[in-house]
Parts: sequence; C-alpha cells; structure tokens
Amino acid sequence: MSTVPASPWTARILTLYPAMFPGPLGQSLAGRALSEGRWSLTVVDIRDFARDRHRTVDDTPFGGGPGMVMRPDVLASALDATLDGATDAAAAKSQPLIYFSPRGRRLDQALVHEVKAAGGATLLCGRFEGVDERLLQARPVVEVSLGDFVLSGGEIAAYALLDAVVRLLPGVMGAEASGTEESFADGLLEYPQYTRPQEWEGLAVPDVLLSGHHEKIAAWRREMAEKITAGRRPDLWESYRKRKPAGKN
Repeated sequence: MSTVPASPWTARILTLYPAMFPGPLGQSLAGRALSEGRWSLTVVDIRDFARDRHRTVDDTPFGGGPGMVMRPDVLASALDATLDGATDAAAAKSQPLIYFSPRGRRLDQALVHEVKAAGGATLLCGRFEGVDERLLQARPVVEVSLGDFVLSGGEIAAYALLDAVVRLLPGVMGAEASGTEESFADGLLEYPQYTRPQEWEGLAVPDVLLSGHHEKIAAWRREMAEKITAGRRPDLWESYRKRKPAGKN
C-alpha cells in the first residue's frame, strides 16, 4: 500500500443539507480512502451564514417567475469564510471553486483529472432555481454540469465528481493499472470483461482471452473498445479517430 500523503486531496462542500455527507462517499473505495486520510472532507452548512433568525438563504426572483433564488450575500459569506478558514488558505483559494449547474461545462474524465491535479476543490451545491448571477461574477466560480437533465440540488453531482476524483488518488484503487484500462482513459469506451465460469447459459468466453497470448489479447481488447465506441458513442469515436496515430491498429 502506498504512503498516506502529508497533505491529502481536500474537498470543501457547501450545502443546505450537510447530513447528506459523506453519504455514499463514506462507503467502499472512497470511504476507506477517507478513513485512511488519503483525502479529507469539510462540510459547511450554508444556513449558518444567513443574516436573520429564520436562517433565510433565498428570496423571490427580481422580474417575477416561479421558485426562489439563493442570495449572493449569504453564499459569498459562506464561501469566503470556508476558504479563509482552510488549513492552507492560499492553496484552497487557488483550487477550483465549482458550482453545479445545467449551464456548466460537461463533467468528463478530462475535467476529473484537472480537479484531481489541483489538490482539492470547493463545491457549491445549489438548490431552488439556482444562485444569484452576481455571485458567479464576483467569485472565480466554474460551472459544471453532470448532464443534460435537472436535479433537485448539487449534492448528487458532488457525489459523482468526488467519487470519480478519489478513485484516481494514489493508493485508493487496488491495482494501479485499473485507472488506465477503463472507459475514457484513452478516449474509448472499455472493452468487454469476462470471468468464471468459462461457459454460462450457452455463452462462452472468447477464445483469445484463454490463449495466454498477451499481444493478441491486447489487440482484441483494442479492437472491441473501438467497435463499441464507434457504435455507441459516435462523438467519442470521431474525436478518437482524429487523434489516433496513422497506421495504428
């Protein structure tokens, strides 16, 4: 097992529902890594920064319309206090400040690697109709979208991003090669996987995987990954095809 880092990757989460964390992140690989100190988690209750006795964090939108909008003054106070109070405030302020929004950059493996490389991130989980636009102008916020659908809040998106990041941290995954031989690692979807029994319900494991010939197995896996990607994700395939070196099989 690799050595636990002196400065673990750090997640700071701002939410109206702090009891939702660590939630699923306290289980499996992410949970074990958290208990081992390979990453750390700070959860901030946005309502602690409300300015009235009712702990109000939202108000009606100017111009009319349905729903409520999260107030910029309350959110800015929560963000500033969280970053100023971090163990290494300078590092925290240099790391991504992410707000989950359908308008944002699509979350993909490239973005996961960027966030992982930053050493930590601050995640703002919105609710209601979103946040006042002025907060996004006044602070260095990066908007990130989980996909073309709408969630009740950013917490589930935070689970997804953090799980994707934590599994890439040193010592988290059992086999170091696991992170490099899976979907999106090289722009392709993953090849098919098989295990025992060798035959099941009349379906057999492909002979090449039983051959012991590593080069043939690698070639088969590459061929299958390309075929699956071309058939299921033409957008990924087109991008991969443009990058693929000429003459490479």
